[in-house]
Amino acid sequence: MNRKIVFHITGKLLQALAFILLLPMIVSIIYKEGEFLAFLTAAAISFVIGITLVMLTKNCKKDLYAREGFLIVSLAWISASLIGCLPFILSGEIPNFFNAFFETVSGFTTTGASIVTNVEELSRGVLFWRSFTHWIGGMGVLVFVVAFVGNISDKAIHILRAEMPGPVVGKLEPRAKDTSKMLYIMYIVMTLMQIVLLWCGEMNLFEAVVHTFGTAGTGGFGLKSDSIASYSAYSQWIITVFMLVFGINFNLYFLLIIKRFRSVLKSTELWTYLGIVITSVVIVSVNISPAFTSLSDTIRTAAFQVSSIMTTTGYATTDFNLWPNLSKTILLILMFIGACAGSTAGGLKVSRVILLFKMGLREIKRMIHPRSVVSIKFEGKEVDDHTKHGVTTYFAVYMVCFFFIFLLLSFEEAPFDFETNFSAVAACFNNIGPGFGIVGPVGSFSGYSDFSKLVLSFAMLFGRLEIFPILIALIPSTWKKR
Repeated sequence: MNRKIVFHITGKLLQALAFILLLPMIVSIIYKEGEFLAFLTAAAISFVIGITLVMLTKNCKKDLYAREGFLIVSLAWISASLIGCLPFILSGEIPNFFNAFFETVSGFTTTGASIVTNVEELSRGVLFWRSFTHWIGGMGVLVFVVAFVGNISDKAIHILRAEMPGPVVGKLEPRAKDTSKMLYIMYIVMTLMQIVLLWCGEMNLFEAVVHTFGTAGTGGFGLKSDSIASYSAYSQWIITVFMLVFGINFNLYFLLIIKRFRSVLKSTELWTYLGIVITSVVIVSVNISPAFTSLSDTIRTAAFQVSSIMTTTGYATTDFNLWPNLSKTILLILMFIGACAGSTAGGLKVSRVILLFKMGLREIKRMIHPRSVVSIKFEGKEVDDHTKHGVTTYFAVYMVCFFFIFLLLSFEEAPFDFETNFSAVAACFNNIGPGFGIVGPVGSFSGYSDFSKLVLSFAMLFGRLEIFPILIALIPSTWKKR
């Protein structure tokens, strides 16, 4: 166990985070807000801690393997969340630590669950910071460090494997830094496209930037308490399209760049993802149509909400708490499915759902024909035993963690009923944002106790990092030298 490299890279992250905090500080200065001092102080604290860690471990060996990769990811995300919540506390806009930590974790994990009851009262700098955490966390805080900070380790690919929601690492470029830079180039280009398109509508530049950050990171923090409801049909359609775009595996965009169009068109996960979206939109549109006078409004509302939940973005244009049970059930199912692997979205991921479904069918066929040999294919290739074992193991651990968190949340007294608590865990663990009941699209998580907020904060981290990095970091033997 190379502890020094773990703290060395964590120090590099905190140094990078110090410079990132200067962006919302500049926004506060532009809008002549006193909150810029909170960002400057947080940046100074982050830089001092970061440079201290780097100096204390400057002679560390660059040996970095899977175990170190998992520990670095866990420690980095927790450290970033602790530093990231300082501007909320120091500015006095979210003075309670547990509230500020919850809001920051929700931002970095691109969940979008919030304890803020009146978003309009927040300063521009804080609003920018909330949404910018989505953009950084969407691709991964350590992917940013690997891409733009000097050479960390020749084996930094282990960090990306543990954290990165982008394409299957190692299939784009042989070097981690080249992979992460390529990802960020695609990410930035797509972000700029959405900003321009939203700016062409009724949104000003600040609104366009903030809502694009929330869409690109599939997070959902916005500027208004009604989310996107008060914006035009044009803006809602642009956000709908880009939510779906950012929910697609980034590996497919790379294949488009190198002109491997056939590989993209043959993607099983892509067509399943789009098929689920289209089917859900049709069913929900028919189910909610009596509440609307216009077919176009019905389809737009259904398409927006299905896309928002499927991609785990969490934006809303209506209170879907009031929808019929069929539509609410579909949204609940989509919360668990999520979007494509290798995207900025959360959830189980479409690829895992496909493999679980195929493995279930295989077992049924084996029961009927015990001597038959049934192979499982995905994306035109036979799935090996290691991958199948990984999928089933993840699903089993996922279910155990989900219900354990749900059990911890059940200690909450009224008015937090079964529906509210269950959907709150689903929304946080799958990085969705809003749930049903009190934590629905017009509600917030502010009523939960500090203990429950802390539990849900770690539920968001578990969901974003796909459980194992945090679990591994919690095992004492992991930190032993041998």
